[in-house]
Amino acid sequence: MSDAAPIFRLLDVEKVYQIDRGGWSRLGRRPPRQLAALDGIRLTVRAGDSVALVGESGSGKSTLLRVLLGLTESSDGRALYRGDDIETLTDDKRRSFQRDVAMIYQDARASLNPRLKALDLIGEPIRQHALCRESELRDRVAALLARVGMPADTADRYPGQLSGGQVRRVAIARALASEPKVIVADEAVSGLDVSTQAQLLNLLRGLQHEMGLTLMFITHDLAVASYLCRRIAVMYLGRIVETGPTKEVLRHPLHPYTRALLNASPRFFEPIAETLPGEIPSPIDLPPGCRFAGRCPRAAQDCRTHEPPLATTHTKREVACLHPLID
Repeated sequence: MSDAAPIFRLLDVEKVYQIDRGGWSRLGRRPPRQLAALDGIRLTVRAGDSVALVGESGSGKSTLLRVLLGLTESSDGRALYRGDDIETLTDDKRRSFQRDVAMIYQDARASLNPRLKALDLIGEPIRQHALCRESELRDRVAALLARVGMPADTADRYPGQLSGGQVRRVAIARALASEPKVIVADEAVSGLDVSTQAQLLNLLRGLQHEMGLTLMFITHDLAVASYLCRRIAVMYLGRIVETGPTKEVLRHPLHPYTRALLNASPRFFEPIAETLPGEIPSPIDLPPGCRFAGRCPRAAQDCRTHEPPLATTHTKREVACLHPLID
């Protein structure tokens, strides 16, 4: 997989939101407050790879995907798709990008127009990219529905007539309709019962192998990441703090935050897991040094003054920690 060409490359990507315009106080003028949703993100995703983005809420996972999809402009750095800057794609390359990269949203029902039948919802990208004649559309939609385990008569049903799991399957069929090379999914199985989650995970895993898709999957569930994705990137307050092969990272984490996530994950036949200790710093007023230092049991004095870069260790994994968990 390491020899495959990069699909996405993120080069020191930053995304800063301005909270206000500043103001005056007794101490003088206060500068505008800013929130750094992404801070120096470096990540490479290769063709055919499957990458999980994990982390607590507010870590920047969804913002990162919006930058990758070209829905949000970065404040600094570059986001590349097959070597081209996503923000400056030509019209022809943007049309190709829109066909090649498909999104499965967390709220699948809200992402589908409730006034359209599944035939038109799935058929929309087919029509947009002129992938078949109108007379062939119903057969093509039926084939896509069959691929995601839905009967052909689903084409004549509205989203409101479908269960949560069925709506997710229609959303997946719609994502596949443009014959994409990349699937980007944001918590695509959250909120479903365990049985339905397992069915959809098996479906996504099978589709990825059958079609040679590149998969990027946001999840807060480490078990989902382990089952579905070969590589993992752990995010905390806008930064990637650890990345590497999923099984290696979860078996032997190098960053204390990754270990804390594992310790907080529920396990069968064991007591309810403890939540991560300490308070998450405000992203508007980040402390100096490592932003996890205030919650880290291994924090030393240098952790509170020096911000660790994402660096490669002797194990060929990447971690942003001054004192990684290396035996």
